[in-house]
Amino acid sequence: MAATEFVPEEHYRAAAAAVRARIAGSPAIGLILGSGLGPLVDEIESPQVIPYQDIPHWPHSTVKGHAGRLVFGELEGQPVVVMQGRTHFYEGYSMGQVTLPVRVMRLLGVNTLVVTNAAGGLNASFSAGDIMIIEDHIAFTGLAGFNPLRGPNLDSFGPRFPVCTHIYDPGLRKLAHRVAAENDIPVREGVYVGLAGPSFETPAEVRMLRALGGDSVGMSTAHETIVAYHTGMRVLGFSSITNLSIDDPEASEEVSHEEVLRLGRQIVPRLAVLIRGVLRQMPPYDPAEVENHPEYE
Repeated sequence: MAATEFVPEEHYRAAAAAVRARIAGSPAIGLILGSGLGPLVDEIESPQVIPYQDIPHWPHSTVKGHAGRLVFGELEGQPVVVMQGRTHFYEGYSMGQVTLPVRVMRLLGVNTLVVTNAAGGLNASFSAGDIMIIEDHIAFTGLAGFNPLRGPNLDSFGPRFPVCTHIYDPGLRKLAHRVAAENDIPVREGVYVGLAGPSFETPAEVRMLRALGGDSVGMSTAHETIVAYHTGMRVLGFSSITNLSIDDPEASEEVSHEEVLRLGRQIVPRLAVLIRGVLRQMPPYDPAEVENHPEYE
């Protein structure tokens, strides 16, 4: 499939207009669900569903475990929109196309993004089945020249040179820890490493990423959260540690996408409790607390 490198602003607005014509109300919180985590959608009240193929310019997922639907409704009294499945850079899309949904959500009124992913565990103290609250990230795709903000800056979304010191909102991270403690859910916190994929990391790459300070590694999220923060959103991220990254070329164990999906399903009940608790106690959005906060029509 051909990838249009830079998405024109009218594509974002056309997609938002098409969605707005089919839904009642305006979402304030967006959720992006990673591999195996689609069942969280079952928790949404009064759902309104729009298949991705019905939205102009919206990229379509080709990966097993990503249903490809936009679901609107209420969760813990909060108006939400949920991406049940995401697209990835490795599928052949440009970074502009992959992150189009984030900007469309912002145009629809979303001011807070909760993003989840299935990830490999780099930290040697982690175990498969852990949940990690994302403290920060290392966006290797962006560092390699595929930053999602590359190209003409769209000033209506955010500044040319966004400050990225606090992409993952400190207040929301503290809230997630508190909710986890209240529900006796053990959680980790660490640095997510975003790679292009689709191949899993070699043992040498695992050792390098660990030495650079990475705690979990995956093929999504970092570019999505850069764009979200660029538009002025608060961001909270979770990694579901579905496997431990292999750092020994002589190891006999293997990593498979099927195993990622299986373990992801086991993590869903705990992650659902966490997300619902965070939504229940989430403080009101204050644009003054976000470094990039353009006004929207």
